[in-house]
Amino acid sequence: MTKDQSKEQSKEQADERTEERSTVAVLGPGGVGGLLAALVARAGHRVICLAGDETARALRTDGIRVRSGRFGDFTAAVEADTELREPVDACLITVKHTALDAALERVRPEVLGDGLLVPFLNGVEHPATLRARYGAARVAPAVIRVESTRTAPGVVEHGSPFAEIDLTGESVPRGRLDALAGVLAATGPTGPTVRVQDDEAATLWAKMSFLAPFALLTTRYGVALGEVRTRHREELTALVAETAAVSRACGAPADPAVALARYDAFPPDTKSSMQRDAEAGRPLELDAIGGALLRAADGHGVAVPVARGLVRELEEPEEPEEPEEPEEPEEPEEPEGNRRH
Repeated sequence: MTKDQSKEQSKEQADERTEERSTVAVLGPGGVGGLLAALVARAGHRVICLAGDETARALRTDGIRVRSGRFGDFTAAVEADTELREPVDACLITVKHTALDAALERVRPEVLGDGLLVPFLNGVEHPATLRARYGAARVAPAVIRVESTRTAPGVVEHGSPFAEIDLTGESVPRGRLDALAGVLAATGPTGPTVRVQDDEAATLWAKMSFLAPFALLTTRYGVALGEVRTRHREELTALVAETAAVSRACGAPADPAVALARYDAFPPDTKSSMQRDAEAGRPLELDAIGGALLRAADGHGVAVPVARGLVRELEEPEEPEEPEEPEEPEEPEEPEGNRRH
């Protein structure tokens, strides 16, 4: 191959990469959103992070710095703004449920255009809410299994040896889901594992069946998973059975034995995100997880006494007992013979 032919081939490859380049917005570049934004940007796609003024300034100046045993330590340049100002191919929603309503003000439906809205949210009820606002054909729910934490604006620590994404969307053409999966996994062999799933209910409930017992019990008792599966094993087993029964009633197969085996395989010091929020004094996603579980159980007539009790206790935390007032000492009675009448 001559030098001119080599240059021409390089130009063609560059043109192909430009044509394949997607524009992805990330609403809430925290632990999960920041990691995904950095990986997608490193793969050569255009990324626009949507956040508050302070975070947006930090990202525009310094990019996103990732520390990861699996993906390596790297910095990715991204764009950042306080709201979406142009159509994008996809907008990843990676905020907590407790901040969702306010965050969606940054993504107006008329600006999003034909782009896909991809919620990485806990729970099972949010797709209906988002479809009512943005249209059914634009909402592609996803679940992610990862441990990733934002330690400062634009600084992300990815602590788990895995990052797995299940992408679905009952009203989205399969071709669009496959294309988005390619973008999310485009970081090569060390990128996230991305699967496109046909059954939306099964996909969402597969995560919910694992998350609900984990989040409710670790938060209720303020202990890591290792103590839950030993000291509170009986309650864990009962709650897993209840959650699996609700999942099956919603049309999503669930096996309690498989769930328990997964809990047993996790490191004992694993904490749920709800527990971390409780420790930090942040609002809890209790309604999105526990509340949604109870509503689904009620809708299908499934008894869930353990789940109901835990949600009630988390809604109404016990007040610390006030010390009892010391009783006034009784005056000694006079001997019978000395009493005055």
